[in-house]
Amino acid sequence: MEDSTARELIASLDGDSGDGTLILEEWNGSSSTKLSRTATITAAPSLSIQRSGNRFGHVWRRFLEAFVPEGFPSSVTPDYVPFQVWDSLQGLSTYIRTMLSTQALLSAIGVGEKSATVLGATFQWFLRDLTGMVGGILFTFHQGSNLDSNAKMWRLVADLMNDLGMLMDLVSPLYPSVFVLVVCLGSLSRSFTGVASGATRAALTQHFALQNNAADISAKEGSQETAATMIGMALGMLFARVTIGHPLFIWFCFLSLTVFHMYANYKAVQCLALTSLNVERTSIILQHFMETGQVLSAAQVSKLEHILPTWVSSWGLKKVKLLHTRIKLGVRVSSLSQQEMMILLRTAKSHRYRGGST
Repeated sequence: MEDSTARELIASLDGDSGDGTLILEEWNGSSSTKLSRTATITAAPSLSIQRSGNRFGHVWRRFLEAFVPEGFPSSVTPDYVPFQVWDSLQGLSTYIRTMLSTQALLSAIGVGEKSATVLGATFQWFLRDLTGMVGGILFTFHQGSNLDSNAKMWRLVADLMNDLGMLMDLVSPLYPSVFVLVVCLGSLSRSFTGVASGATRAALTQHFALQNNAADISAKEGSQETAATMIGMALGMLFARVTIGHPLFIWFCFLSLTVFHMYANYKAVQCLALTSLNVERTSIILQHFMETGQVLSAAQVSKLEHILPTWVSSWGLKKVKLLHTRIKLGVRVSSLSQQEMMILLRTAKSHRYRGGST
C-alpha cells in the first residue's frame, strides 16, 4: 500500500478462487470514501493487467497530474479552481504585454542602432535593476508584516503596480531626455510587485491546502504558470511582429490587454473566501453578530469585505461604519495622549468597580 497526504493507492486481494486464479485490484483516490478502481491484475496462469477506463481517460488523468494537486478536487478549497482560471488568464495577458513593453524598452536603449554603445546600454540597465532592488527592500521594510493579513488587497495592488511598470517601459521611448528616470520608476513599481506577489502567493497557497499539501499546490501552480508563460510568449512574439512600426496599434493592444488584466485580477481576488481573520473581516463578523446574533460564513464575509485599498474605497467606508474604522487594535499605550490616558483609566476603574459589586 502506498500512502500519502493526497493519495492512497490500495491493493485488495480477492483471494484464490479455487482454480489457482489470483486477482489483485488497484484502487486510487484521495480518501477512503472517494476511491476508484484503476486496474485489475490477474494471475491465472499467466499475468495480465486490465486497466479500468479507456486509454484516453488514462492519458488525460496523467496529463492533469502535472497541473493539479494530487487528490484534486477534494484536496483543495472550492475557490481554488475559479481563482486559478482567472489568475492564468491575467498571467497570459501579462506575458503578451511584456513582449510589447520590452520591445519598446530595447528600442529606447538603442538596440539595433549604430550610435548606441554597449557600455551605455549596460549602465542604463544596471541603474534600472539597482532601483528595483532598493525599492523591493524598502517596500518589504514598510509593508512586510501587512502582506499576510491583507493578501487579497496586496495581490490586486501588486498586479496594478506591474501594469504601471510596463506602462513606464512603453512610454520610455517617447521621452529620451528623461529615459533613465522613467525606466527606473518602472523598475521601482515592478519591485513592489515582486515582493507583494510572492508573499501573498504563499498565504494563498496555505489557504488552498486542505490536506497539508501546500508544497504540491505550489509546484503545480508553477507548472500552470509555466504553461501560461509559454503560450503568452508565443502570442507576444506574434503581437510584436504584427504591431512593429505601428505605434497606435501597439498602444491599442497594450491598453486593451491592460484593461482585461485588471478585470481578471479583480475577479480572481473577488472569488477568494479566506478563512483567516484580519482586522476588517473580524470587524464584519463582530458587527453582524451584534446586530443579528448570527455568525457569517467565510463566503459571506468575502462578499462584504473591501478588496481595493482603503484610500480607494474610503467613500464606501463612510456609508458603512465598520468597527475597524472606529477602533484601532494594537495601539501602544505610550502613544496615547494624556487626555486619552485619563479616559482609559476612568473606563478601567468603572469596569473594576462594576465587577467588584457583582
